Amino acid sequence: MAMKKTGRKELGIHTIVEFYGCDKSIIQDSALVEQAFRKASEISGATIVKTTFHHFNPHGISGVVVIAESHFSVHTWPEYGYAAIDFFSCSKDVDVDRAIEYLEEVLKPKHVSRLDLKRGILL
Repeated sequence: MAMKKTGRKELGIHTIVEFYGCDKSIIQDSALVEQAFRKASEISGATIVKTTFHHFNPHGISGVVVIAESHFSVHTWPEYGYAAIDFFSCSKDVDVDRAIEYLEEVLKPKHVSRLDLKRGILL
């Protein structure tokens, strides 16, 4: 993603993505979701440091892929077919668009919402 020159320097970009209408069985499978987020991180060019994913009873997953450049995270609500996804990167070399495209292929949302925020804007 190209960043507009504003005369200010930001420390990173925080991309908030919402997936609606996901396949419920997919976003309930913690092993599959973790594998998808690891692969999305690799595809983006990020450097994986560590992953941790937790399956809630009766349903839902929270997980994070800690990357050298910051983190990718997810929380799912299978009962609603919804996944809340965050990407934060302090590197312009991490291609979040590629990660999102891959996750769309795997999690199969019917609708995607996205918001990009500049973080740590230094005046």
